[in-house]
Amino acid sequence: MKLFYNLLLYVQKYGFYVCQRIADRFGIRAKIVRTSFIYLTFVTLGFGFAFYLFLAFWIRIKDLVYTKRTSVFDI
Repeated sequence: MKLFYNLLLYVQKYGFYVCQRIADRFGIRAKIVRTSFIYLTFVTLGFGFAFYLFLAFWIRIKDLVYTKRTSVFDI
């Protein structure tokens, strides 16, 4: 059981933070978004997981393309 909790901690700490970023965007708790993805996955037989991976990929690409610059001279 300790292996499961270590794996869970690793995924939460070094994951894609998709649920957290969606929750921050809408102003709700991340737990609600996570459970929504779980329910969506069970109801649609895997579509929720595919949608989660798509969002993770999209957020990663967005982070690589759009960088915040603090000054005009950072160009």
